[in-house]
Amino acid sequence: MELRHLRYFQAVAREGSFTRAAEALHMAQPPLSRQIRQMEEELGVALFERTTRALRLTEAGRFLLEQSRLLTARLDEVLEGTRRLGQARRRWFGIGFVPSTLYGFVPELIRQLRGADAQVEVGLMEMTTLPQLEALKAGRIDLGIGRILLDDPAIERRILMTEPLMAAVPLHHPLAGCASVSVDRLAQEPFLLYPARPRPNFADHVLDLFRAAGHAPQVAQEANELQTAIGLVAAGLGVTVVPASVQRLQRRDVAHVRIDAEAFVSPVIASYRKDDASPFLAQALALAAQLAKG
Repeated sequence: MELRHLRYFQAVAREGSFTRAAEALHMAQPPLSRQIRQMEEELGVALFERTTRALRLTEAGRFLLEQSRLLTARLDEVLEGTRRLGQARRRWFGIGFVPSTLYGFVPELIRQLRGADAQVEVGLMEMTTLPQLEALKAGRIDLGIGRILLDDPAIERRILMTEPLMAAVPLHHPLAGCASVSVDRLAQEPFLLYPARPRPNFADHVLDLFRAAGHAPQVAQEANELQTAIGLVAAGLGVTVVPASVQRLQRRDVAHVRIDAEAFVSPVIASYRKDDASPFLAQALALAAQLAKG
C-alpha cells in the first residue's frame, strides 16, 4: 500500500461518492474504484458499505480514516517544515528527550536553544533512551537527553547531572508522613513500573537498584508513561520511584518520600554522534551542562 492509496481513500470518504472524489482528484472514476478495491483486498476488510443510494464507511473504514488522517497530517507538517527550511536555508537540529527530564532544566535548555540562532530550527521528539540512540545514528535527531547509559561505538555520552530518586506513594498511605523510607520497607509495597517498553529503559535501572540492594519488587502494574504511573499511585494501586524533580508536578494526591539509600539516583545523560562536529551541538552541550549545574 502506498501513500496515494490513503489519499484516494480519504477523498472518497470525504466526498461520500466515487464520482465526486474522482473529480476532486482529477482522475477517472473506474481507476479510483479499482484502487479502493485493491486496498480492501490487501487489508482483507471492507472499507465502505455500497448501496444504490449511499456510500458509507464501515467500522473498519472509520478507524482507518481517523488514523490515516493523523498520519497524513503529520506528513504534511514534515513536508512543510522541509520546504520552510530549504527556502530559508535554515538547519534543523533535533532533540530527543525522555519525559521525566521536562521537570528539570530541559525546558529552559529548549527555550534558550530555540532563540540561539535564527538559522537553526530546533525540533523536539519525545522518546526513551534506546530509540534516541537509533534516531541519532539515523540522523533523525542530533541530541538525546535520557536517563540510562547504553554502550554504542557510534555514540558519545555525557552525564550532565545525577538526580536523587524518591518514592511516590498515595497521599493517605502510611509512608506518606515519613521523612524517608528504607529500600527494605519500600520493596514490601506493590510496585508500579514504568516505562513498560521499549526495554532497556528507566524501569530496568530501577529494578537493578532494587536487586543490588537484595530485593525484587512485586510489580503490580506496568505503565508506559510517567504521568500514568503517578496517576495509578494516586489511585492506590501501589508505589513507584521517580526522579526528585517530578515533585514539581505538585499533585495533591501523591506524596514524595526520600529513599534512604545513596545508590538510588538517576543520571541525566546527553547522547550525540561521535563524528558530529557541529558548532550548534557544541553550544547545546555547553548550555546543557551549565543549566544542569543550576
